Amino acid sequence: MQAELIADTRCGTGESPVWVASEQALYWADIPTGRLWRWQAGALSHWQGDEMLACMAHSADGQAWVAGMQSGLFQLSAQDDDKLAAHRLAEVAHARAGMRFNDGRCDRQGRFWAGTMLMDMAAAAPVGKLYRYSAADGLREMLDGFITPNGLGFSPDGRTMYLSDSHPTVQAIWAFDYDTDTGTPHNRRLFVDMKPLPGRPDGAAVDADGCYWICGNDAGLVHRFTPDGRLDRSLPVPVKKPAMCAFGGAGFDTLFVTSIRPDGIDLSDQPLAGGVFALHPGVRGLEEPACRT
Repeated sequence: MQAELIADTRCGTGESPVWVASEQALYWADIPTGRLWRWQAGALSHWQGDEMLACMAHSADGQAWVAGMQSGLFQLSAQDDDKLAAHRLAEVAHARAGMRFNDGRCDRQGRFWAGTMLMDMAAAAPVGKLYRYSAADGLREMLDGFITPNGLGFSPDGRTMYLSDSHPTVQAIWAFDYDTDTGTPHNRRLFVDMKPLPGRPDGAAVDADGCYWICGNDAGLVHRFTPDGRLDRSLPVPVKKPAMCAFGGAGFDTLFVTSIRPDGIDLSDQPLAGGVFALHPGVRGLEEPACRT
């Protein structure tokens, strides 16, 4: 299957793609630059934020974004001057200096989930935490002990939550039973051990069949796992570091994949690193729930 380049944006870390059906547009973030990108009918636009922008979800009113950045959770809105106006929703007390939010998305009820990490991955410090945000409860710490929390996803019925740790020393994906009434995960268990498989587990999406798609960072692949944890297929992209995937398009039958453009290495064998790609895997995804703030 051939991956189609839709945006040669050369993002340092392209992350958190979200398809907004009302606009027929794909949005995503470039973490290190704090930039929000939009691809709509082949045209590109972007807005600049004041902090690293790691993860986001569209707000229920359709006018703004809820985003995990460096110092906390913010509501972002695009301005006419190509800037992002930011209103702080919640501060976060990081365990150490040099941390930021990483992967995040909403559960099926519109609660926003996001993890934090130490940016110095070489330190391999398990100081990352997983937070849940809702208008009723604010920002609450739910799980801890992660190095690089990633791969958040929810089954179509919302009763299973997926989470990975993409650090080279971990490379695991877990599944949790998820109480949709209280927004509480429990019964954590290993879903997939990625160490024997190509690529580290990065950002993920769940399709309408309940299968879990996750980017195989360093391997240039996107893997699909069935709900029982069986590897169903692996689709190639023309870069080594796919970062996160999301379903979109008019029929939610396109899998969009963001990627990473590493600094300081020869990219002659992957000149499209940092771009955004489209795959047509023959399955449909689900619309991402809006965040109910």
